[in-house]
Amino acid sequence: MKKNRLTLLAMAVSLFAVTMAGCTGTAKEADGTAAETSNTETVTEEEEDEENYDTGDASLDNPRNQDGIGEQELLVASFGTSYNDNRRVTIGAIEEAIENAIPDYSVRRGFTSQMIINHVKSRDNVVIDNIGEALERAANNGVKTLVVQSTHLMDGLEYNDLVNEVAEYSDTFEKVAIGVPLLTSEEDFKAVIAAITEETKEYDDGETAICFMGHGTEAESNQVYAKMQNMMTEAGYEHYFVGTVEAEPTLEDILKAVQAGNYKKVVLAPLMIVAGDHANNDMAGDEEGSWKNTFEKAGYEVTCVLRGLGEMEPIQQIFVEHAQAAINSLTD
Repeated sequence: MKKNRLTLLAMAVSLFAVTMAGCTGTAKEADGTAAETSNTETVTEEEEDEENYDTGDASLDNPRNQDGIGEQELLVASFGTSYNDNRRVTIGAIEEAIENAIPDYSVRRGFTSQMIINHVKSRDNVVIDNIGEALERAANNGVKTLVVQSTHLMDGLEYNDLVNEVAEYSDTFEKVAIGVPLLTSEEDFKAVIAAITEETKEYDDGETAICFMGHGTEAESNQVYAKMQNMMTEAGYEHYFVGTVEAEPTLEDILKAVQAGNYKKVVLAPLMIVAGDHANNDMAGDEEGSWKNTFEKAGYEVTCVLRGLGEMEPIQQIFVEHAQAAINSLTD
């Protein structure tokens, strides 16, 4: 029986084969990167002690760790963020969109970053399940059909770990399927490009460079950033640039590309599901080496847009479509 159910899981996942192959790296990578993936941040004990900024009211966010799930669960798996307000309007908004679109399933939350879970519990006394805890909760509540939807940016380390962890529980449920990350198909890339260019079109005046900051990984799946850059350029979005914090294209690459044009202003925005630590500090921070600081020193007027991809309704709908496709795979 276990072997048959494991096969079912593998078949469900294989229906959504990804063109960008696996990511290797550290737990700091999110969104598939977080990867994502999107959605990426790392909180150390020292940073927790030094945290002197307000991330919002944690009580406004629904941790979705309730029992009484029923027989059909849709577990939304995210890297996570300790920024309370942004968690609610990105990850929370994705979960709500899925819940509204697929009311026959109970939507629950699981984070892949234990560091973030611990930080939120210590600081705000809010309990968020890790993936193992969420799966145990589903098992204890008698769930028969489990669908897991990743909110990672790409098919990277975090997503692969998620698939492996769910596989360990495949003999617990009658049916299991996993929805693919944000950037999987050609249509996904086109839809994301349409969303982010629409979101920033007010800045596209010919004298402003619009730069998106992704997380990045040293692994092969990092090519999603170059692919997005190429597709935007081919689509005529010549004033748009994509870089990463941890890999290539680097900040130096993006600065060089912007300096090759006749730009006076720069807009910075995260290419991450949440606008968490990387967006607030590496991108929009005032410290030496941040993207904002670097472009200002180069003589540009800089505007930072601290809005994660998860806030955008078209991005939420992509995850809804991926979740529905995973459900459909169970009856194909």
